[in-house]
Amino acid sequence: MIKIKLSDLLGKHKMTQKSLANITHIRPATISKMYYEETKRVDIDQLNRICHAFNCEISDLLEYIPDEKYK
Repeated sequence: MIKIKLSDLLGKHKMTQKSLANITHIRPATISKMYYEETKRVDIDQLNRICHAFNCEISDLLEYIPDEKYK
């Protein structure tokens, strides 16, 4: 499973979902789905914009967690 750590980054940077949406020009609904890890697909350009906003690496935003059912 892929974990989206957007909530961690927003908390670390004391930023709201709305302000991130404004900075990245990503729809607030899309940011919200990422925040609550409800999104099924992620656009690479959106990941790039989020990493740019937080000045972070992709590994700070996404984490792979092995899923037992696939073993």
